[in-house]
Amino acid sequence: MNSQTVVITGANSGIGKAAAIRFASEGCHVIMACRDVAKSEPVRQEVIKSAHNGSVELRPVDVSSIPSIEDFCRDFHSRHDTLDILIHNAGYFNHGIKTYQFSADGLELTFATNTFGPHLMTELLLEALGRSEDPRILTANSSNIKHFFDPKRAIEFDNLQGEFHDSRPYTVYKMYGDSKMGLLLLTYKMAEAYRPYGIKVNSIMIPAVKVSRQTLNKLSSYYRLIGPLVQNLNPYSLTPQQMAGIYFHLCTSGDLKEVTGVLFDSRSNILLRGEKHKPLSFFTLIRELWNTRHVPAYASDPENIERMWTLSKKVISRHRQK
Repeated sequence: MNSQTVVITGANSGIGKAAAIRFASEGCHVIMACRDVAKSEPVRQEVIKSAHNGSVELRPVDVSSIPSIEDFCRDFHSRHDTLDILIHNAGYFNHGIKTYQFSADGLELTFATNTFGPHLMTELLLEALGRSEDPRILTANSSNIKHFFDPKRAIEFDNLQGEFHDSRPYTVYKMYGDSKMGLLLLTYKMAEAYRPYGIKVNSIMIPAVKVSRQTLNKLSSYYRLIGPLVQNLNPYSLTPQQMAGIYFHLCTSGDLKEVTGVLFDSRSNILLRGEKHKPLSFFTLIRELWNTRHVPAYASDPENIERMWTLSKKVISRHRQK
C-alpha cells in the first residue's frame, strides 16, 4: 500500500478527513485537496499525527471553480507522475438556502461542485491515473437519489446555469439530489469511456452519517435542532470512520480490482441497475426505500447518461475557453 498515491477532495472534515487518516495509516501518500488551506493545515497535522505518516500533502482546490481545478491538476502533474486513487468526496449541500446560488463561473453552485467539477478533475488527471497499475476512481453519492424511483422525477437539464431562476422555484434538497444523480450518470459514462485504459470508476451511495456539532452549527436552525435526534435514532446512520473504512475497501480490495461502472451501498453490495421499461411494483418500491437493492431506472437510461455527459463536456469546454 505504501507506494500508492491518493487524492481526496474535501479531506479537511467529516468523511474526507477520516478517509485521509485511514489511507495515510495504511502507508499511502495522501493529497488532501481542500478549498481553504489555512483552515485545513491544522487538519493535515492531525492526520499526520493520527496516522503516524508524514507523507500527507495539502493542496488548494475549489471544486466548483474550473480555473481552480486546472491549477490543482497542473500542480499535481508537476509533483507526481502517477495517481492510483482519486476520491471525489467534496460536495455542496447548504441547508436552508432558498435562492439560486452560482459559482464563480456562473454555473448553478450545486452542480458545479457535485457534478461538473469532479468530471473536469478526472479528465485532467487521466494521464497520471493511466500510469497506475490499479487505478481507481470513487465518487461519493447519496441516498437522496432514491427520489428518482418516482418516474416523474427528472434533472432540469435546461436550468443548470440558473436560466430559469426568475420563474422556477429553488429547492436545495431537490437540486442536491439532481446533482448527485448527474454525478452517477457521469460515473457510468466515465467507467465505459476509461475502461480501455484500465481505470475503474465506481460510486458509493452514502446513507445518513453522524456529523460533528461544528458541522451541525453550519446548518439552518431547523436542522440544528433535529439533526442530533435524526442521527441518534436512525439505525442506518454511520460514523465518518465507518464510511472511511468503506472508501478504503472499495478502492483497495483485490476482490474489486476488475469491478467498474457500479453503485455500491454502504455494505459494499453492488446495487442492481434498474431497467427503463420495467417499473418496480408498489411493494418492491416501498422495500427499496428502506433497503435499497436497485438503482433507479433513470440512471440506466442511455439517453440520460449521454445527455449528462454531453452537457458536462459542453459546459466545461465553454468555460475553459474563457
